[in-house]
Amino acid sequence: MKILDGIAGIAEHYDAFILDLWGVVHDGRAPYPGVLDALAQLRARGKRIVFLTNAPRRSWFIDAMLAKMGVERGLYDETLSSGEVTWRVLRDRTHPFLAGLGGRAFHIGPERDLSVIEENVATLVATPGEADFLLNTGPDPDRGPKSVEPYRPVLEACLAAGLPMICVNPDRAVMVAGERLLCAGAFADVYRQGGGRVLEIGKPDPTVYGPVLAALGDPALSRVLAVGDTPHTDLAGAKAAGIDCLWAMTGLAGDAYGPDPHPALLDREAAHHGVTPIAAVRSLVWAG
Repeated sequence: MKILDGIAGIAEHYDAFILDLWGVVHDGRAPYPGVLDALAQLRARGKRIVFLTNAPRRSWFIDAMLAKMGVERGLYDETLSSGEVTWRVLRDRTHPFLAGLGGRAFHIGPERDLSVIEENVATLVATPGEADFLLNTGPDPDRGPKSVEPYRPVLEACLAAGLPMICVNPDRAVMVAGERLLCAGAFADVYRQGGGRVLEIGKPDPTVYGPVLAALGDPALSRVLAVGDTPHTDLAGAKAAGIDCLWAMTGLAGDAYGPDPHPALLDREAAHHGVTPIAAVRSLVWAG
């Protein structure tokens, strides 16, 4: 697999870019070096940019967070988060998974994620026995983000209550300021292993790309490039949607393969995950 130093050499081949956030644009605390310049260079050339993230919060929340990091609104067209899609699913209640399901939710996750149920699209309850479904947005501050073990008792209680799970972030892990932390998808794996029914909302589900492509102006798919650091979500989702993808060697990829991975290793890993990125890129910078 070819490893690029940046995106300048391929930008002319695409009109629209779908960028992951955590692990590509920023590390959870600040943009990666050179990213803001790369975004500005793309915008100066008339490129459209949408951020597609599996973050379990609504898009307005993500936009406010980006602004605090210095990612100005003019550097991109729109943000679509798995939290936003979840909110729409709960609002519209047309998804088959919700058929016959009430609106009472038992929540696992931090309070900051509760924008996904604002405007009364669901009602929180205090115990699994009172709930119609389990809303899983990821680790909470009390039990921490390092291990699933502290969560097993509550997951087992939800299984015993027969609750289906709505998982608002299919990622299994994320890198935040150089530290690997669990995401909601790790709890979804445990729940399935226990026999639970799970709906994961976000990448790699190809249905999340419909609103993204609309925000990009419905370009020809051959003129769209997705950039992500995670094969089983970012790259697999792009493949399912029929979009070219570029594998960023930051975030989880940087943690797994180091700063200078061997191309053959990346070829093997891509084949293992069934994805076919056009290349890898060391980071999202404006270089050849």
